[in-house]
Amino acid sequence: MTLEPHFDDAHSAGEARRAVREGVGVALATSAYGISFGALAVASGLDLWQTCVLSLVMFTGGSQFAFVGIIGAGGLAAAPSAIASAALLGVRNVAYGIRMSPVIGAGFWRRAAAAQFTIDESTAVSLAQRTQRARTLGFWVTGLGIYVGWNLSTLAGALLGDVLGDPRAYGLDAAAAAAFLALLWPRLRARQPIVVGVAAAVVATVLTPVVMPGLPVIIAAVVAIVVGWTNWLGKDEPADAAEPDDVAEREGLP
Repeated sequence: MTLEPHFDDAHSAGEARRAVREGVGVALATSAYGISFGALAVASGLDLWQTCVLSLVMFTGGSQFAFVGIIGAGGLAAAPSAIASAALLGVRNVAYGIRMSPVIGAGFWRRAAAAQFTIDESTAVSLAQRTQRARTLGFWVTGLGIYVGWNLSTLAGALLGDVLGDPRAYGLDAAAAAAFLALLWPRLRARQPIVVGVAAAVVATVLTPVVMPGLPVIIAAVVAIVVGWTNWLGKDEPADAAEPDDVAEREGLP
């Protein structure tokens, strides 16, 4: 009998550590952008408490920015449009919830808690991992880390908005997108995911100036649905070409 860890155990531990590192890194990058939201919300007419409650309850950056942007431009009369735009942007989280359900596991309270933290970044970090344990850790570390960091930075931005000036001058608006792209890039190993990524980006870019906020994201997602449904460009590729190391999916996750 030996006390040396089995290879699979050591491998699993390494994957778990990597998931935690990625989760913390993405949380730090995304949380920094909360300063921009806090400053913008106060500049748009919300007071300190309204700004903080919005981050605590809504907790989805795209919806929050859409809401305060429309309120800032149209005042209270624009509230219905602001709510509609924020809701449309939040629809994508429903799809994330369906995808993350096997990762979260059973149990009402666990799923109820996970619903608040099911966002772009927590989903991306989780699905980028190769084992079930790493996926679970990636989800919770990223979701909880961003929730705490986002709300703290929202408070800081709301308090220091006048001192900071335009937060976009610091490049914080690019931090979250850069972190998300870093997670996505290693997945683009075959023709099909590359085509999906490029096509969705083009669709979203073209539609953003001409349709209401939220719709470009939903319409761009249709590109992935159509390609996945028809398996376009994937028929001649090896079954594991797109995700060669995705152990968790081979073990039964959808």
